[in-house]
Parts: sequence; C-alpha cells; structure tokens
Amino acid sequence: MVTNMPDRVIFHCDCNSFFASVEETFNPQYKAVPMAVAGDPASRHGIILAKNELAKKFNIKTAETVHSALQKCPNLTLCPPRRGAYSDFCERVNAIYAEYTDRVERFGIDESYLDMTMFAGAEREFADELRARVAADIGITISVGVSWNKCFAKLGSDYKKPDATTVITRENYRDIVWNLPVSDLFMVGRNTADALRKINVRTIGDLARVDEHTLATMFGKLGESLHRNANGFDDDTVATIGTSEPPKSVGNGRTFRRDLVTIDDIHAGVNALADSVATRLRAVERKCSTVQVTIKDASLRSIQRQKSVAVPTFVATDIARTAVEIIEAVWNIGKPIRMLTVTAQNLVASDQAVEQLSLFGGDNTVQQRKKEDLEHAVDKIRGKYGDGSVWRGAGDEVIE
Repeated sequence: MVTNMPDRVIFHCDCNSFFASVEETFNPQYKAVPMAVAGDPASRHGIILAKNELAKKFNIKTAETVHSALQKCPNLTLCPPRRGAYSDFCERVNAIYAEYTDRVERFGIDESYLDMTMFAGAEREFADELRARVAADIGITISVGVSWNKCFAKLGSDYKKPDATTVITRENYRDIVWNLPVSDLFMVGRNTADALRKINVRTIGDLARVDEHTLATMFGKLGESLHRNANGFDDDTVATIGTSEPPKSVGNGRTFRRDLVTIDDIHAGVNALADSVATRLRAVERKCSTVQVTIKDASLRSIQRQKSVAVPTFVATDIARTAVEIIEAVWNIGKPIRMLTVTAQNLVASDQAVEQLSLFGGDNTVQQRKKEDLEHAVDKIRGKYGDGSVWRGAGDEVIE
C-alpha cells in the first residue's frame, strides 16, 4: 500500500565566514577592512583559513597562499587563528539550535543539520528566527537552507550568503537546484566533474536526467548516490544530539618545517602520521582496509593515491608500510615534499575484522595479534603517562 507521507523539514545552518566572523567579535575594527585568518607564513602554514566579506571582494579564496592573497589585496589584514574560541562559539551556536529540536547533527565546526519537521508550514519564519537569535546572542551570522532533504538543504544555505534564508521546495527545486553547476553537488569533486563534462553534464539538472544505470556504470556506488542526490531522493536522517555515526575515514596531515627529500625523511614523516591515525582508529574501535596518501610539493600541487592492505588493521607499522609503498610507486624520491596526509579508509569494526585476520593462518596470524597487543600496550602507557611517554622511530626533527 502506498501512502503519501508528509515531507520532512530539514535545515542546514552554515555560519558565514566563521573564523573571520569570530575574530570580528573580538576586534570589531576588522569589519571595516579586508581581513583574513591565516596560518603563520614563517612556519610554512601560510594559507588563508577564512576571510571576511570585504576580503571576498578581492577574490581571495580559502586555502590559497598568503603570498597570493597579498598580491590581490596588498592591504589585507592578517589575523592568526584563535582555535579555542572557534570551538566555544560552535558550542554556543549549537546550544541555540538545541532549543528548537533534539535532532541536531553537526557537519564540521561551522555547519549543522536540523530536523525541524515539527515546524512544517512555518519553516521560513523559524529559519529567520534562528538567524536573528544567533546574530543577537552570538554576534555572528548564519545562512539557512531549508528543504525536504539534507542535500538540497545544504545547497540552499550556499545559494545566498551572508545572513540569508533559502527555501527549496518540490515546486521550485528545478529552478534553483537544477540550474546550479554540477560541481556544487555534494560528492562531486574535480575528477568526477571532469568525467561528467565528457558526457555533457554541466548542471545538476543535466545530472538528474542521466540514467541511473549509466552513472552506476561510470562511478559504481558513487553514481547511484549522485543520481539520488540530484533528483532529491536523499532520505538520510538527521542524527539526535549526542549520537553520531562511526567515522568513515580517519586521517592526519602535516606541513613540515623543511621539505622531505630523502627516503629517511619520508619514513620519519609517514611514521608520525601513521602513528596518529592508528591511535585514533583504536580509539573508535575501527580497522582500515585501505590507506590513502596525499602528497603536496613545494608549489602546493598535489597527488592522491590509495592502496588496499592485506587484512583490516589498526597497527601503525602496517599503515606506515603501505603509505611508503604508495609514495615509492608514484613519487620521484628526491623531489621535495611539502605536505603529507595519510588517511585510513574503508573502515570496519575491530571485532568484525577477526574472521578476516584468521585467514592469515599460522605464524602470520600470531604475529599480527602480537602487533595489535603491542599497540594496545602503547595506548595504555600513553593513557597513564601522557602522549609523549612513547615515541616511534627516529627522524622526528623534521616533524612539526
């Protein structure tokens, strides 16, 4: 039996220029000048983290280098990040959301989904009320996208900024969503967008009209998700406060004080990153089936590759070995590396990986279990005596 269920009302609330807006609450004079929050160029973290509205008029982009931004706007005021304050503001903003609904799902530090179905029929009124509350109580602005699904709600919050409400309905989504560039859709990265352009898909509407089987053939499960999202079929729920889905990946990246050039440098950098990733995997009781490495050179050009591991693992040496194998296969050793990121992907619960481990058989299984026991022992020591009580490998002088 088919029933006509009422649509949900999903808000996507996005803090406008969040880091820059927070800095403006501490220093109101920043509102009158082009300003950007940026890492310290002297320590080689010289990229733009956020910019205010006046800086945006100079076409300054998040993640571009400070040098590039200053060429566009020589009078740009640079402000160092105030990291503790950003978390505090995030908590305060979400506390306001929680006054309206217990279904508040954070999406990064400055974005949240809200299930506001109980306010159906007055969604714009409550979206505007939330904007006014945040501005009055916190001193920053938000933009709110409203729709019947999370994907379109997020597109709505991006549609008009700053401090705006955009309602996307079943009556107007073709006019609003389908005319947007396909790259605006969640999960459409540069490579996917390039592949779609080869079949003349340039807008979200173009994508929506492509047969699902064609997209699945091109992209696998991603293609099925793209078809769903473009057509508004996304039915993902908004999590309740205090609950969260297990992570889909765990990664860590570093920009180094000096470039990694030799294989010893690379081993040192990878070991530190893999140790961090492995520790976090064990903390959430997950093992990875795939390791991904992202490499940036001195010109900030990047390359990204991944490789499967023999069995799911949370062992730092397994992750490091696979990461180094990737680097040796794709990188000309001796060419300077500015930044490395190691990411554990395709995660499975630790207890679900036991059966796969048994496929090793004999001594291999025993050795793997010994390595896992050692990792747990390291966690206990660090838990008792601090993170600095146990270190891996040599070469930490290149790590920042």
